[in-house]
Amino acid sequence: MVRQTLSEVLSSDPEIEVIATAADPFAAADKIREEVPDVITLDIEMPRMDGLTFLQKIMAQHPIPVVICSSLAEEGAQSALKALEYGAVEIIAKPRLGSKRFLEESRLLLCQSVKAAAGARVRARTHHAVEPKLTADSVLSAATGAMIETTEKIVAIGASTGGTEALKVLLEALPPDCAGMVIVQHMPELFTRAFAKRLDSECEISVKEAEPNDTVLRGRALIAPGNQHMLLKRSGARYYVDIKDGPLVCRHRPSVDVLFRSAARYAGQNAVGVIMTGMGDDGANGMLEMKQAGAMTIAQDEETCVVFGMPNEAIKRHAVDRVLPLQAIAGTILTHAG
Repeated sequence: MVRQTLSEVLSSDPEIEVIATAADPFAAADKIREEVPDVITLDIEMPRMDGLTFLQKIMAQHPIPVVICSSLAEEGAQSALKALEYGAVEIIAKPRLGSKRFLEESRLLLCQSVKAAAGARVRARTHHAVEPKLTADSVLSAATGAMIETTEKIVAIGASTGGTEALKVLLEALPPDCAGMVIVQHMPELFTRAFAKRLDSECEISVKEAEPNDTVLRGRALIAPGNQHMLLKRSGARYYVDIKDGPLVCRHRPSVDVLFRSAARYAGQNAVGVIMTGMGDDGANGMLEMKQAGAMTIAQDEETCVVFGMPNEAIKRHAVDRVLPLQAIAGTILTHAG
């Protein structure tokens, strides 16, 4: 039933053709020999061979972009993150049957993730929006007025496809006394907590999944929880985060645009904005608002992006001060945010 649902959801996008489904990796291998797909969606728990083993074989023998489509069970989150290390392009949640809203939102995210995976290949693809999308106005009204300068700086970061590994590179390069960070990485709920724990164990800074009213502290990165928007707020000299529900913004929840708009409003020139690898344009308008509020803005360059979508859209809007390779972003953050 899940295979049938996924097939129907993906086939509803005119830019996607489902050429085959398979009950297990051995059946999938037979079908790949007949016709090589542009993208594979892959579960982790399957009969006869687990998805991680199959993923390793694919990447060793015939690399094909793989989107992991896993359940929301928290115990599976570490395995899904391991899949990213093995070369998977993206993690998305299996659609839950019976929830009309979840199925509709899953359709947008599934189709976008599959097209992003195809776009991560050498051959460029043209992507056309198939649904109207809401802006940050649906969660937070536009920022107005300049911010008073403070001694503390904050760094707001947004990423999507390819961002999990890019963020690892960036955060591992930062010292334990760097400016506080707030991060949106497009990722399903529960996976963000495991992702944050993984980064926390590998970085000098502290990394955690954000909770309501968490203070933004030096040497700590707060990652927006999956399926919830994260906003930066300020009370006096204290920056903290607000976690809230709301509609998909730029087809995402959490949305980079929502985070960046809140950073423009409450931090202004005391912020640094960073937009990283990912498909679509989430974050581009919010980064322009940050720049207009006086923030320093940085985009990851095309060469080091898995998908040069979000950074490119921000560049097109003249929202970016510096375009940098991934390895140079940490140094620039330290220069401008201390």
